[in-house]
Amino acid sequence: MFDFRFVPLCLLLTLGAFSAAAQETQVAFGATQADPSLPVEVTSEKLNVNQEDGSAEFLGNVIVIQGEMRLTADRVLVIYNQDRSGIERMEATEDVVLVSPPDAAEGDWAEYTIDSGVIVMKGNVLLNQGPSTISGDQMNADLTAGTATMTGNVKTILQQGNN
Repeated sequence: MFDFRFVPLCLLLTLGAFSAAAQETQVAFGATQADPSLPVEVTSEKLNVNQEDGSAEFLGNVIVIQGEMRLTADRVLVIYNQDRSGIERMEATEDVVLVSPPDAAEGDWAEYTIDSGVIVMKGNVLLNQGPSTISGDQMNADLTAGTATMTGNVKTILQQGNN
């Protein structure tokens, strides 16, 4: 005869093993696929331009908009390509928030490689998708594919029923 007193213990052990193994998870990100060829609009309180290395530093309440994607931070460094005909990548630091409706993520640091449409966020990454939240050490979001991968200490709470 089966002893049902061990069911809760088995369930806890199984869930514990699942959380320890959850080092990477892939999720959808954003309702529409982004177009990295769209213009990039940047606003801030201050701008420093370095002619020697071909960079521009935006400081204070920085807002970056490209199509539906919106990235905000306290500091964004724009690095232009070698012939300075376009943006190679952007590095955002301090209170970084990425919104690709209806999803939003926040972290300590982000790098947006314009041509590929990939944003890498690191440090205390928190992804909100409606009522669900996923945290991790890093998120790689492919805005053109509409996907994201969370890695490192991935944690989520699974809601059941009408919660």
